Amino acid sequence: MYKAFINATVFTGGEMVSGKVVLIRNSRIEALTENKSIPHEAEIIDCDGAYLAPGLIDLQIAGGGGYLFSAKPTAEALQAISDSITKCGTTGFLIAMPTNTPEVYHEVIRTAKENRNPAFLGLHFEGPYISHHRKGAHMKDYIKPPERRELEKLLSDAGGVIKMMTVAPEVCTEEIIKLLNDYGVVVAAGHSNATFHEAMRGFGWGISTTTHLFNAMSQMHHRDPGLPGAAFQSETAFASIIADGLHVDYNMISIAKKLMKERLFLISDAVEENLAGAYQHVRRSDRFTLPDGTLSGSLLSMIKAVKNCVEHVGIPLEEALRMGSLYPARVMHFSDRGQIVSGYRADLVVFNREYNISMVCINGKINKFRNACEK
Repeated sequence: MYKAFINATVFTGGEMVSGKVVLIRNSRIEALTENKSIPHEAEIIDCDGAYLAPGLIDLQIAGGGGYLFSAKPTAEALQAISDSITKCGTTGFLIAMPTNTPEVYHEVIRTAKENRNPAFLGLHFEGPYISHHRKGAHMKDYIKPPERRELEKLLSDAGGVIKMMTVAPEVCTEEIIKLLNDYGVVVAAGHSNATFHEAMRGFGWGISTTTHLFNAMSQMHHRDPGLPGAAFQSETAFASIIADGLHVDYNMISIAKKLMKERLFLISDAVEENLAGAYQHVRRSDRFTLPDGTLSGSLLSMIKAVKNCVEHVGIPLEEALRMGSLYPARVMHFSDRGQIVSGYRADLVVFNREYNISMVCINGKINKFRNACEK
């Protein structure tokens, strides 16, 4: 069945276009066309003058909708998280799994394998192969050095649902990075105390991105630029960043953007309040913290991250949208997401000039909202 989105300013992933129609057929984008080319049987979707853009992709979110996934790794929790973030324009996401026990990993993988939610892209394992010195909110007792046989079993049992893994480059060998890549896992450097040279070596071995730039990693110093400096200096490595003004100052986001250009992308790193168990997050007015006050997660949605980049960093809207859609798609090697192009998935978001979401289309299915995006 055809659906025609009319009366919108369309961001194609490359440019803003007015006076055009986005035509989808079933789950795919058919064309960016003229009004006169709309099939007579098409359902007309009036966007009421709003923006129509590719759906946002969040490669690191740990909770939402009342659930922290690591505390309750169930289908119910995954659906609630998906429902919550879909309202905020996210049409694809990786659930972030903090360093944990084998038993919890088993439950998480089982739930992920059984899930058929069209927005759920897979798991992002943060750890367990990270640095004790840069653990952030991770539980130190669960951190361990990588062992090939153990990792191979984990990846084999996962059956492909682990899509990304954050590791500390300084604790991994080239063999470990290659093993992850061989299983189709995108490897990220993070929660790391790596020197500049250790980080650059890791990028050379096959680490292709960096997790929440500046947070939980070695800091830049004029005698050792550390992991951030390596991300800047690399010609190919991407980096995610949390654009809430708390995890990273907006001026530092501006500096990183000028240096990394299209290699810098947005994540929410959002969690949910949880007051029991291994990972406890206390909701404050503008952030989540550990019970001792340590910053532990954001209150961001992806559309709010886009808004912050435009209003506080001075990034043009088109580029901020690419940071939340096209660039994450590139990180994950998705060849049919992040643009409004014929043959791509019909994953779309409609929002007004105040960044309020009115419609989200996931794989061709439309959901309409009214001021429903809240964290």
